[in-house]
Amino acid sequence: MSSITHGFVCCGLVAFLLAPASVAAQDQSEPEGYRTENYRAATPATLAGAHVVTTAEAEQIWKAGGAVFIDVMPHAPRPANLPAGTIWREKPRRNIPGSHWLPDTGYGALAPVTEDYLQTNLSRLTEGDRTKPLLIYCLRACWMSWNAAKRILGMGYVNVVWYPDGTDGWTEADLPLQESMPEPPSSQ
Repeated sequence: MSSITHGFVCCGLVAFLLAPASVAAQDQSEPEGYRTENYRAATPATLAGAHVVTTAEAEQIWKAGGAVFIDVMPHAPRPANLPAGTIWREKPRRNIPGSHWLPDTGYGALAPVTEDYLQTNLSRLTEGDRTKPLLIYCLRACWMSWNAAKRILGMGYVNVVWYPDGTDGWTEADLPLQESMPEPPSSQ
């Protein structure tokens, strides 16, 4: 095989191996409802009604204080079956500084208590102003942020910004992160 032919074969093989991953992300269309399973998968590039931003755009918004940043990464609860006296150490969540962590609000179906938790915190964080910009994120290729942003739009908030690369993109850009704790339920 000539070196030119070998080069074409190698380039073709590399293109073939990389194509499925990039095509899958580009071909993912918006579902009518919420994603209810396989949350760690390619997400659509769009969200009807929301403004989708890159890491550079999210950084500009963050530096300008132009939105309330909301992290919707799920929170691992203390296992119910731990023996008495077992020490449970929370896994720390590192998110974008100044963010408000509203865990478990990106699932496809929410329990009434979780939906109330989301609504109450959004109202508090926006001071009841449904025009206040809200930037929603989680991780890259995570439907939690897409679902949460869609849900928030459905609640009547009109300036929803979706940051699909989340803390993965933020970390890759070498931007700061801070340890975070979930926002407490309204009864606390």
